[in-house]
Amino acid sequence: MKMPGVVLGLVVFLSSVGGWAQSPATDASAASPELVGMLTKALSVTPAQASGGAGALFGLAKTRLNPADFGKVAESVPGIDGLMKSAPAASSSKGLAGLGSVGGMSGLASVAGPFKKLGMSPDMIAKFVPVLTKFVGAKGGSDTASLLAGALK
Repeated sequence: MKMPGVVLGLVVFLSSVGGWAQSPATDASAASPELVGMLTKALSVTPAQASGGAGALFGLAKTRLNPADFGKVAESVPGIDGLMKSAPAASSSKGLAGLGSVGGMSGLASVAGPFKKLGMSPDMIAKFVPVLTKFVGAKGGSDTASLLAGALK
């Protein structure tokens, strides 16, 4: 007679595990639903691609801006930490690290790996940047948008 209770407990446990496995992308979308919505609509990407791509680019900006300037960008993006956590790690940062110092588009090559892991081609990087810059500008003003744009050149 104790078997139904065990089965019920197992079903509850498995359903909670299933929900846990999906939570990172859900959390990222919930962290900044307006930005994720903007990206999905403008670029025809999934919410997971939108949050991961934005997170990869914000992560790059964080490494290129001084803490005070990145703080201004971060203040204009609700849930920016969740977005950055949703970005896949770059697979071979060694090979791409040298490219970052060359300048131009090659600096954005460091996020090509995460974009590929999200199922997007590297040419999508250049399409994300103006959408992110516009969003930051609307929330934090043109000076803050310029900081982000400069970091993502």
